[in-house]
Amino acid sequence: MRKFNIRKVLDGLTAGSSSASQQQQQQQHPPGNREPEIQETLQSEHFQLCKTVRHGFPYQPSALAFDPVQKILAVGTQTGALRLFGRPGVECYCQHDSGAAVIQLQFLINEGALVSALADDTLHLWNLRQKRPAILHSLKFCRERVTFCHLPFQSKWLYVGTERGNIHIVNVESFTLSGYVIMWNKAIELSSKSHPGPVVHISDNPMDEGKLLIGFESGTVVLWDLKSKKADYRYTYDEAIHSVAWHHEGKQFICSHSDGTLTIWNVRSPAKPVQTITPHGKQLKDGKKPEPCKPILKVEFKTTRSGEPFIILSGGLSYDTVGRRPCLTVMHGKSTAVLEMDYSIVDFLTLCETPYPNDFQEPYAVVVLLEKDLVLIDLAQNGYPIFENPYPLSIHESPVTCCEYFADCPVDLIPALYSVGARQKRQGYSKKEWPINGGNWGLGAQSYSEIIITGHADGSIKFWDASAITLQVLYKLKTSKVFEKSRNKDEKPNTDIVDEDPYAIQIISWCPESRMLCIAGVSAHVIIYRFSKQEVITEVIPMLEVRLLYEISDVETPEGEQAPPLPTPVGSANPQPIPPQSHPSTSSSSSDGLRDNVPCLKVKSSPLKQSPGYQTELVIQLVWVSGEPPQQITSLAVNSSYGLVVFGNCNGIAMVDYLQKAVLLNLGTIELYGSNDPYRREPRSPRKSRQPSGGLCDISEGAVVPEDRCKSPTSGSSSPHNSDDEQKMNNFIEKVKIKSRKFSKMVASDIAKMSRKLSLPTDLKPDLDIKDNSFSRSRSSSVTSIDKESREAISALHFCETFTRKTDSAPSPCLWVGTTLGTVLVIALNLPPGGEQRLLQPVIVSPSGTILRLKGAILRMAFLDSTGCLVPPAHEPWKEHNVPEEKDEKEKLKKRRPVSVSPSSSQEISENQYAVICSEKQAKVISLPSQNCAYKQNITETSFVLRGDIVSLSNGICLACFCANGHIMTFSLPSLRPLLDVYYLPLTNMRIARTFCFTNNGQALYLVSPTEIQRLTYSQETCENLQEMLGELFTPVETPEAPNRGFFKGLFGGGAQSLDREELFGESSSGKASRSLAQHIPGPGGIEGVKGAASGVVGELARARLALDERGQKLSDLEERTAAMLSSADSFSKHAHEMMLKYKDKKWYQF
Repeated sequence: MRKFNIRKVLDGLTAGSSSASQQQQQQQHPPGNREPEIQETLQSEHFQLCKTVRHGFPYQPSALAFDPVQKILAVGTQTGALRLFGRPGVECYCQHDSGAAVIQLQFLINEGALVSALADDTLHLWNLRQKRPAILHSLKFCRERVTFCHLPFQSKWLYVGTERGNIHIVNVESFTLSGYVIMWNKAIELSSKSHPGPVVHISDNPMDEGKLLIGFESGTVVLWDLKSKKADYRYTYDEAIHSVAWHHEGKQFICSHSDGTLTIWNVRSPAKPVQTITPHGKQLKDGKKPEPCKPILKVEFKTTRSGEPFIILSGGLSYDTVGRRPCLTVMHGKSTAVLEMDYSIVDFLTLCETPYPNDFQEPYAVVVLLEKDLVLIDLAQNGYPIFENPYPLSIHESPVTCCEYFADCPVDLIPALYSVGARQKRQGYSKKEWPINGGNWGLGAQSYSEIIITGHADGSIKFWDASAITLQVLYKLKTSKVFEKSRNKDEKPNTDIVDEDPYAIQIISWCPESRMLCIAGVSAHVIIYRFSKQEVITEVIPMLEVRLLYEISDVETPEGEQAPPLPTPVGSANPQPIPPQSHPSTSSSSSDGLRDNVPCLKVKSSPLKQSPGYQTELVIQLVWVSGEPPQQITSLAVNSSYGLVVFGNCNGIAMVDYLQKAVLLNLGTIELYGSNDPYRREPRSPRKSRQPSGGLCDISEGAVVPEDRCKSPTSGSSSPHNSDDEQKMNNFIEKVKIKSRKFSKMVASDIAKMSRKLSLPTDLKPDLDIKDNSFSRSRSSSVTSIDKESREAISALHFCETFTRKTDSAPSPCLWVGTTLGTVLVIALNLPPGGEQRLLQPVIVSPSGTILRLKGAILRMAFLDSTGCLVPPAHEPWKEHNVPEEKDEKEKLKKRRPVSVSPSSSQEISENQYAVICSEKQAKVISLPSQNCAYKQNITETSFVLRGDIVSLSNGICLACFCANGHIMTFSLPSLRPLLDVYYLPLTNMRIARTFCFTNNGQALYLVSPTEIQRLTYSQETCENLQEMLGELFTPVETPEAPNRGFFKGLFGGGAQSLDREELFGESSSGKASRSLAQHIPGPGGIEGVKGAASGVVGELARARLALDERGQKLSDLEERTAAMLSSADSFSKHAHEMMLKYKDKKWYQF
């Protein structure tokens, strides 16, 4: 009987898992005396889950704002997210709880605060003086819909325009409404019979704060006198208004209209506009009005001291420019530049040298927020070049189809990838520094390097430096370069499995130590890459074609017998070298006209120039079999020490020696079992019973095939169709084509990694987002109800050096294979000696007969040594292979045999190992070589695991799992004690399911939207250090001096007129606003939030200022400043008085 261990029971209790009842440890086969008790270091207090940072372009952006003094950019989205950008590396993500779209953002310039207006008619005040910004106040309008907001510079009164045409005024400090209201019926002409429409613009005259310009949608503009509470002038135009902008002198303003015109008005002549411009209208010769154009959605009017003003606008193109890309137009003097954009323009802002509206604006750049990009245009250089964007906003350049995350990489990796990636940089950017440079970097406590690899729908792969919660692209690899591209649509090869994105990446297997990279693509292709710093020209791209069948051929090939001259005979264990001078058969047709032996893509036959970086070592493609498309690859593994790559799908498994360019193994999944098949399945032909994969096939009959191509060995056995069959086939083809076209767009962003999903139990499908029908479709096609048992896909592959059989006395190289039916099979590898012998002698591969069973599809496997440390797979250290080696080096190579860089190679024979196997339902720790189950844990009963990873964390090893029901769990190893169970994501969609991954040191990530990566940590230590690592958004900066009014203006009373807004809008003069109009909601980020959360230099400064304020010491400082201002000029006294009042009224968050 096994000894009862009280410590484990206590640990299990302290873990406090919500599903502890079902997660009891069921020890089976008590270990013998040889298995010592392993001391586990990880406890539940080492784990805590929190989001760290979000990278990428804000998904579905809707609003834009810029603080010209702090140099911070804010972007709001349709889902209520707020992204703030400072200098490269300073980024912040916040979320409005309601999830309503952000319609407008307004900075309190240089105050460290921001106002957001949402589509649900709420206004929120954000405090940006803490590392994680928080809402201080909210105001919910109950009876009116908010359409436009305006906050004048250095004012605490926010003007809020509504859909009814009224304007309310909000005190930004207390977030309460003033009793002062501008009603629409008072603003417009009394004689006007119609409602002027919603307020689309509010701004005060740059030279007179007492005059407010109000733009109504219908085309009416009103200049309102705030003091006398009446309209001074009304300007009417018969086209709807989209935006309004002032000239800085306050004598003219410009409006943009729905017919593509701009009207410029003199303030004092409201009868008609001074000038009407149609920037993109064709001027007709006989003096008629130009043809109407598309609406000009926004216009900005910016002046310069030394030259003509800039008029910058979006939209306004003529209607006959069908298919033309969205444009930003820059009019400067007589020149007009039309800048084409890749996506539609959401908003733009002109960046100017001064925050004061009554000074020459001196614009230097335009920031353009597009639907899927952020562009910054340099206005100071000829040709208006764009700035090189330093933010990681190009994650979605092509939709992400998979990603992998590696923490604690070799230190030389990031510099190596950066050096080859630096050569890929585009030319022609602006020479200037990126102008959005506010904030300060956090203190990076992490010393280890992290790399994220993303695979994309266009076949590209991007390597990202993700160290210390930043993200920067290092290198981009285009895998499609090895394939012939069709010039036009008619030439498109009719062998594609998918209509669009035939190169999309499905699986990435990467060995950071040896830098070997292997990818599997959607067209059932595998490419192996080596890393090199030298440029090479590959005359002939090495290529193999593999015929992975789901049937046993009529004539079985015994192991020793020489196989027929096809590259990959079924069941052959002998390597089949490929003649290097020519490509193998690329097309063939069986006797009944079905496509056969054809790969989906055509490899280039011309020489390929390969730049430094990742270079193609070998292309492997699965071929069509008797009219059946190859099934998509579900799992993949590469091992640099053994020189092998292995991959599998729902038909079977294939192993390739990439050094000898030979197929070593090509077996159906059933054949792997030999006589041990627990299901007693009879292999059968897939022809009649199966549909093509996933509704994705583009089957077209009667493909013209040259007769001299080699025939398939199964061609004789296939029977010709009769006319009924042909009719059915044609009907089916049509259906499939229609389906595939609808589906292929979804596939671009949602190619399922079938390795994790094939065995999804039907009753669990509701756990995933039902709307996303790609999930159910990809499953139903690959595992139909009839085929459920016989269709067993390969779902996990792991090379290792361990005990293959129970009788083994020493570890040896082998491959562990996991399937979707929960079986683990072991294949023994017999490798020749290293050096030249490795290239001459064959690798012998043989199934070992070892079979283990778990519940649910196998997801991940790993191995521990007898002390509980992780045994990494064997790997070769990276070396440059394009440089000829010296003789001495060659001699060394001859003697050297590839060995594992792991503890197992130095282990004594008596020591045992543990295999850790995680499936969709449970985890087991198996003692080796005895193959006894040492520990077992049922992870979930009602859901299934989407991702499981064995990771290292603070000197310990644990199993981290992410379930379809949104739970994140970790278990200790080897005892599988539950350490963490947190309900993290309320809804899991296909994108998250496909991209979620854990890595070492408590890091994880997933694609939270099509354009953004969300990183999180499950490490207590990282959570504690996060505050220090985050950047500061707010830095103390002096506000620039107000523009000098000049002697004569001061003498004759010209220049800017100030207004005592407090006197006008305060409660004493305007009374209280109606309580039912808006409801005040205090935010969570009050003064305590700043005291507690703000840390670092700025936090200390903020706290010191708070203390000063509390003691009243600040007042004396303000009085001194005020006295200095008063003495400067008599005419300036009004302005100075206002400044004094302003400073007196300042609340804590404004200091």
